[in-house]
Amino acid sequence: MALPALLLAQQERYIAIDNVCAWPNLTLLPGGTILAHIFGKPAHGLIEGDLETWASDDEGRLWTRQGVPAVHEPGTTRIHVAAGLANDGSLVAITTGWGGPGLRGHVIEPWVSRSTDGGKTWQRTAGKLKAPSNVQHLIAFGNVVAMGGSKLAAPLYAGRRSPAELRGEKKSLYPSLNDSHLFFSNDDGRTWGDPVLIGSEKYNETAVIRLRADRWLAAARTIGGAMDLFISEDEGRTWKLDGPLTPPSHHPGHLLQLKDGRILLTYGIRERLKVSATLTNPDYAIGVRFSKDEGRTWSAPSRLVSLPGSTDGGYPATVQLPDGTLVTAYYSNGIPEHRRYHMGVVRWRSAE
Repeated sequence: MALPALLLAQQERYIAIDNVCAWPNLTLLPGGTILAHIFGKPAHGLIEGDLETWASDDEGRLWTRQGVPAVHEPGTTRIHVAAGLANDGSLVAITTGWGGPGLRGHVIEPWVSRSTDGGKTWQRTAGKLKAPSNVQHLIAFGNVVAMGGSKLAAPLYAGRRSPAELRGEKKSLYPSLNDSHLFFSNDDGRTWGDPVLIGSEKYNETAVIRLRADRWLAAARTIGGAMDLFISEDEGRTWKLDGPLTPPSHHPGHLLQLKDGRILLTYGIRERLKVSATLTNPDYAIGVRFSKDEGRTWSAPSRLVSLPGSTDGGYPATVQLPDGTLVTAYYSNGIPEHRRYHMGVVRWRSAE
């Protein structure tokens, strides 16, 4: 059953960046510029391409290509990113992607890039991420979290082989177990390691937010396609499962603390509703939930944007402007009015 539409006091929609698959990650700079880190090709990672930075200086309406945090190597595609502002104001981006046969043979190693000019130019750092020894690969997703001083945190998820796979009793191209980790940096994002486990075996793309030292939230996508909420009360060092956030096919999410103190969860709705025994109807949209009590309880789910006709889309990210307007970016492979891959933007305020 479709979710009800969110009651809005303001809404403007834009085809913001055309002919890109996107998976947008947003960063609001102190001067008001919004940056979107996106995959710059019109395919779901099946074309060689770069992770690009685009900028909007007019509150999310118009966008221009700013720079390239990660130029892909031949035979690879850089499509995944965890990005945000370091404590010194620099931009930090951790990028991963795919390579090998059909660009799906293996996950490529993480790169760490840094920009001191608002994303126009980027430099790769020499250090690598230090991962647990049993990890086969790492994939970046979400926001870099500034913790003060020279400390940062960033979510990545790891693929690892099950015991049966390690014994050779079960064969698979990719590791069957996914663990959600939070990595830390003590030098403002130049090197990363010291990972802690958020959720094990069935968790991948995870949105993390730090409300204060004793209250972190993480919305982790499950292999089954729902999202679970995790809580940390010790500066992200240990995590406990709090419960489900969304039903299956509602993923992945983004968390933002609003100026009024509420927590906003935006997420992709990626359902295929059954019409008959042999026919399904795709139902793609951007879903919304609010929490007034730091994630302890949540409002009923509602729809911010519907994406009729899409069969690939979602992955929203949101920033809030000084006047309170929310800017949410997402991607779609086509709506009735625009039949190409694109990054869409909605500028909005809730009336609820």
